[in-house]
Amino acid sequence: MATTTEPIPAVIVAAGRGVRFGGPIPKPVTTLAGKAVVAMSVEAMAAGGCTHAIVVIPRNGEHHFQPVLAASPIPVTLVEGDETRQASVRQGIAAIRMKPELKGAHVVLVHDAVRPLVPATVVARVIGTIRGGAVAVAPAIPVADSIREETDDGRLVIVDRERLRAVQTPQGFDLDVLEASHDYADEQQIACTDDISVCEAAGHPVRLVKGAMTSLKITSATDLDLAHAFLKLRAGFGRHSFRRVLRHRPFAWVVKPAEPAPVIRSPE
Repeated sequence: MATTTEPIPAVIVAAGRGVRFGGPIPKPVTTLAGKAVVAMSVEAMAAGGCTHAIVVIPRNGEHHFQPVLAASPIPVTLVEGDETRQASVRQGIAAIRMKPELKGAHVVLVHDAVRPLVPATVVARVIGTIRGGAVAVAPAIPVADSIREETDDGRLVIVDRERLRAVQTPQGFDLDVLEASHDYADEQQIACTDDISVCEAAGHPVRLVKGAMTSLKITSATDLDLAHAFLKLRAGFGRHSFRRVLRHRPFAWVVKPAEPAPVIRSPE
């Protein structure tokens, strides 16, 4: 009897206004080594085992994203985001529920579009940990800098960095848990900076797995320069090489979408 592979969608958040780059073009379509940052993020998710990408974009911004995602190795759906990251992720979850081909999804990843250099090994590690029974997972790395906390009266307090971790994306979830947690946060008007915090606010345990130094978040021109340096060091086939994409998505190199990625509009 034929078996059907369970879909693993990735919600890629690209709805930010990108004001820190100071230009009209959204940060995620900025090019890195000749390729749009968001396209590299989609490829990274595919290389790690994701089967579909739900890219959350600014309203009426599809003209920026459709061309750069036209040759993605996995199917892409564009979803208009909302005013906050948290609300935009909810739009992405709603889009997953709308799509018949994603009906059997149990694992979902949420990734910042401006983290294009996440290795495929990290993506696969997050997916594997959710499949192993965790409900909320994030990659993280130790904090290298010395840290001080400034008190209300201006004093500086030493913080033990050995206990600190810098949390990255993609973050992985049981889809039902993530959806219910976002509903709870919305009802309680709880604002969170990432999705594992949303799940924690709803009472769910979170697990951390090993991240990567290369998974930097590109929020400034300096970050872009650093990403270029990482690419030069990687040289040739990197950790999420196109060979990994082909391993998960056979014949991806010849697959071209016949039409631009569909767009799901947000309510006015």
